[in-house]
Amino acid sequence: MAAFKRIRLRPRFLRDVSKIDTRTTIQGQEINAPICISPTAFHTLAWPDGEKSTARAAQEANTCYVISSYASYTIEDIIAAAPGGFHWFQLYVQSDWDINKQMVQRLEALGFKALVITVDVPVLGNRRENKRNQLNLEANIMLKDLRFPGERKSTLPALTSLPSISFCWNDIPLLQSMTRLPIILKGILTKEDAELAVKHNIQGIIVSNHGGRQLDEVPASIDALREVVTAVKGKIEVYMDGGVRTGNDVFKALALGARCIFIGRPIIWGLTFKGEHGVKKVLDILKEEFRTCMALSGCRSVIQKSPESKEVV
Repeated sequence: MAAFKRIRLRPRFLRDVSKIDTRTTIQGQEINAPICISPTAFHTLAWPDGEKSTARAAQEANTCYVISSYASYTIEDIIAAAPGGFHWFQLYVQSDWDINKQMVQRLEALGFKALVITVDVPVLGNRRENKRNQLNLEANIMLKDLRFPGERKSTLPALTSLPSISFCWNDIPLLQSMTRLPIILKGILTKEDAELAVKHNIQGIIVSNHGGRQLDEVPASIDALREVVTAVKGKIEVYMDGGVRTGNDVFKALALGARCIFIGRPIIWGLTFKGEHGVKKVLDILKEEFRTCMALSGCRSVIQKSPESKEVV
């Protein structure tokens, strides 16, 4: 959040802002505003209906919800709660490629629109607060979403707790051969990895530092964004998550080249406040703030935002 505070807006006035258009597209699908929902785990800790409430709110807002591998409900239950929603799935690639293939087939059958591969967890970060509080959610909460429908009574998940530690760039073609869905890499922070993503025909990048919960002392996502955007040269879509708390933050990210932003913690806060309605309220507040920021900056359309727009410094 402090990184966003260092960025200043350069508003342009005497422009006709009587009509403001917040719509954009990601991977060819239109959303009402460039504000989407990041994958976060265990939503039932915040609200009994958990991810089902989150999915319903996202559907009402006409935005993308990336469902976490660590969801509290099965993906079938979540999709059934919001059958008209726009869903991506966050996948941790496993060492067992038969499991990966079965999972991808399951996701395609359910109508998911993209796979989001989280790349910044080859091992779990040194989460001192979790250790201090003896918190182990993975071990103590049933991971319903990781089991296949026919295995719901089993205590064994279809996926392991963590992704394959050996998963690397050389495995990308095998993953691509398993699916027709776009593949998005979440966790890229450098131009070198961004260039490799382009080389490997990846469809999108989410610039992310995992909410600051993996490797200490990496850049804030907003600080890494410009480097990644410059590296891909417009060849693939770039998104960002991390630290977005206001509509002005959304505007800054787009001005620096993000196609859209994803939010995680604010969604959980909204869910804790009032379930589905709380999540929708968070999305509505950010959208309205973003619209106001656009108007006060002299920007009529999301299409106008680009690194060349010179409206941030």
